[in-house]
Amino acid sequence: MLMDAIANHKYAKELQVGVRVVQMACYLCQKLQKGSVGPNPDHVISKDDDSPVTVADWGVQAMISWMLTESFGRENVSIVAEEDTQTLADAAATSLLASVVATVNETLALAPRFGLKGPATPLNGSQVLDAISRCNSTGGRVGRHWVLDPVDGTLGFVRGDQYAVALALIDHGQVVVGVLGCPNYSSKRKLVNNNNNSSALESEGCVMYTSKGSGQAWMQPLVQGDGSEWPSSASIIRVSSIDNPVMATFCEPVEKANSNHSYSAGIAHRVGLRKQPLRVYSMVKYAAIARGDAEIYMKFAKTGYKEKIWDHAAGVLIVEEAGGVVTDAGGRPLDFSKGVYLEGLDRGIVACSGVNLHDKIIGAVYASWDSSNL
Repeated sequence: MLMDAIANHKYAKELQVGVRVVQMACYLCQKLQKGSVGPNPDHVISKDDDSPVTVADWGVQAMISWMLTESFGRENVSIVAEEDTQTLADAAATSLLASVVATVNETLALAPRFGLKGPATPLNGSQVLDAISRCNSTGGRVGRHWVLDPVDGTLGFVRGDQYAVALALIDHGQVVVGVLGCPNYSSKRKLVNNNNNSSALESEGCVMYTSKGSGQAWMQPLVQGDGSEWPSSASIIRVSSIDNPVMATFCEPVEKANSNHSYSAGIAHRVGLRKQPLRVYSMVKYAAIARGDAEIYMKFAKTGYKEKIWDHAAGVLIVEEAGGVVTDAGGRPLDFSKGVYLEGLDRGIVACSGVNLHDKIIGAVYASWDSSNL
């Protein structure tokens, strides 16, 4: 049975529903990439910050929002999520909205295959827009808030590379449930660099998940939505035992705009890392550490950039429960209780498979920061 080990856990239902809706979201994304669901699935729009948004982003957000509301009741669901309806609601976006609506309905129709109940009739455009727009919570330290990044690493999705569907639950400021769907990250093979220094892809992805205090994290293969059975069991994942920097692999973002590669390279040299960095889109970097494919993730943002909670919440909890350590670059735990942003973040984010590597990275940051020009 799925998640037998935490069947009586405080957040057992939230975790079970979370895993199932993320499985559905991964199915939606994979079908869009193959061009086999919805009309004109290849719409790619640039947002105000020049980052891309696609039918998949809106479709996943609408679908998960609707499913969480049906599962727990509208009055009980607060969702912090990345996308809004400004573009979709525009009169000139009729075709784009039609693609999102079709994609959502084709996925919701398969809900019973994922152990969930879908709508009695297809959703219309207004209902889809409502599902997206109700994800307007700003979080905080009071109450429960779901945190969703419908397609983390949209550029990776557009390019057919790594991306993730990230869903977390925050309860009074603490991340208590984390689910990370990684459609292009095989549950059977390691994440490695190919000749283009991007992650090698596999057709079979995975979902990783955990609940705070469980002391474990799990991984299961994706359900294909084609009538195949739900995975009868999930495997426990654990961080790597490597603590020698010479043997360690470190991850960093592909994009240079929001991360300083040269500073990360300097830290890597200072602590004795020998391997080339594994540059990966999205929270798949956290997934790689949680399952032992990498030992270190470093991100040092440039001045003025503010990290958003949906880019980290699910991944941080999964790494921690799998035995890893995640802090800011000053060695302090990340604070998810202050709204949409990780306020008070000290210099950057460091995730490691163990304390020894983490201490070395933090020490190197303190020793070199004054000359970094960040």
